[in-house]
Amino acid sequence: MIIEFTPDQQMIREEAQRFLREQSSSEATRRVVDAGASHDVGLWNSISRELGWCAMAIPEEFGGLGLGATEVAMLMELTGARLACVPFWSTVCLAAPLIEAAGSEDAKTRYLGAIAAGEIAATVAFGNLATADPLAVTSVKAVKSAGGYVLTGKVAQVIDLAVADLVIVPAKLDNGAIALFALERDAGQVIVPLKVLDGTRPIASLELAGVAVSAAQRVDAGGLTAAAARSALAFANLGLAAEQLGAAQGALDVTLAYIAERVQFGRTVASFQAIKHRCAELVVGIAEARSLVFGAAASLGETDAAESALEISGARVLASDLQFRATEEAIQLHGGVGFTWEYDPHLYFKRAQASAALLGARDAHLDGIAASVFGDGGQK
Repeated sequence: MIIEFTPDQQMIREEAQRFLREQSSSEATRRVVDAGASHDVGLWNSISRELGWCAMAIPEEFGGLGLGATEVAMLMELTGARLACVPFWSTVCLAAPLIEAAGSEDAKTRYLGAIAAGEIAATVAFGNLATADPLAVTSVKAVKSAGGYVLTGKVAQVIDLAVADLVIVPAKLDNGAIALFALERDAGQVIVPLKVLDGTRPIASLELAGVAVSAAQRVDAGGLTAAAARSALAFANLGLAAEQLGAAQGALDVTLAYIAERVQFGRTVASFQAIKHRCAELVVGIAEARSLVFGAAASLGETDAAESALEISGARVLASDLQFRATEEAIQLHGGVGFTWEYDPHLYFKRAQASAALLGARDAHLDGIAASVFGDGGQK
């Protein structure tokens, strides 16, 4: 598939590239990682409040720009290339689509409007981040009380929880249905930051020991349906695939810059034929993955939901493999310094390892594709 962006999309892409080149450099990322900070505050304020990136896919009726998945995928790719330390994926690809798909009108007006305006960062406390169906296991229970509900339970890993002004908590009701609750900062929850491999994306655990919430804090409109969950997860996986694609491109860019300057045997490393072949393979792989990611973005909401989900699963598999291969090559082609802290390949490699484990590893997505094609999970 040949990717053809509209003039407006191309303008968004070029301006975003220019901005991130200036404001999200390697040095800026390292300052955040070295300090153990949750995110780059200045960069996030610019992205969310001044540039309006969080408003891209939110409907106009809720204060957004009413654009689509293609524009969000474009921005996810570019932030991924820079390993931008901002809660963009969790806010725009996790929380906002779930609220839009399952939320009541009041919840959409309140929270989508705040996200679009850049007033809040948000995330979702999925029961298990490592599975293709993170809602299959819900570790929080909601018991009805006189004034609303009481939430009890623990979520082991929540992306960007320490940054988020709002966390959407799926909780199981007495009747077995799943409801969604919105918790703002200091609502009684206990947040414990975790030591993680990827220092560019913080993760924390969420503990709820009998936290009382009002009925107004229930976000869903009569329970989370399977269709709403699938819709939200499709958008989340698409955004993640686009980010992985961008990180692969970023790792290649770092490598190309290094081998163009590194001299061995009186020649730059980039001049060796074997090195050219390895880089060319990555260029082809990136073009292939970009075509699949943006093809899936263009068809999201326009084709059958099940077909879109398959395309996005395929994009996740391809992007995960590509990201790992690109970061592995970055370390190898940097030679003896490739694994040292002073050079960037290790940052991209850690992001590759961490991202591959989110919302289902490649084998889980392949199993889902096989089950759809063969009807038996590909076991026969």
